[in-house]
Amino acid sequence: MADALLQLRRLVDAVHPLSAEDWEVLSGIWTPFSAGRKEVLTTEGTMERYLYFVMEGVQRVYYFDDQDREATLVFTYAPSFGGVLDALLLQQPSRYFYETLTPSSFLRASYVELDRLMQARPGIAHMVRKGLTHALSGVLERLAELQCYTAEEKFNKVLQRSPHIFRLIPHKYIANYLGMDATNFSKLINKQRI
Repeated sequence: MADALLQLRRLVDAVHPLSAEDWEVLSGIWTPFSAGRKEVLTTEGTMERYLYFVMEGVQRVYYFDDQDREATLVFTYAPSFGGVLDALLLQQPSRYFYETLTPSSFLRASYVELDRLMQARPGIAHMVRKGLTHALSGVLERLAELQCYTAEEKFNKVLQRSPHIFRLIPHKYIANYLGMDATNFSKLINKQRI
């Protein structure tokens, strides 16, 4: 647990360093949690009760539309935060699924505890707000890519930004994330040396 908290501290410090007192109370709300491969941790229509800190494994947030088409929206892997964040912070039923793609280990904090700390400790609230702002910035960048880039440009942008995901994540999920069919994805990946 000490090593996991050290990893968490590094991520928190990268977002917004906390005072020793704020870190002490924040570090006290996390508990270890693990899940096997292909376990759905959050289901559409249920409340997201936890913020996850990923220590091992790969997960994804995905969506089904009314025609049962699947869209992979986000991947999470160590060291990052995970879960369905909008459902967590708004405390409303999730519109998305959060699933492990590989066996995964986490620290997780309950919304009740996190919210209590955000209300009582301005430094923690600021760190969460800053982290969400960075996440929103990434979402806006991704939306621009989805609407403006060709399939090959989207592929190359992900390859440039996150080349490691091509070794971590099954290619069918990356193709779905990019909005590409498997054949076009295979053609593009076969051109690359990953």
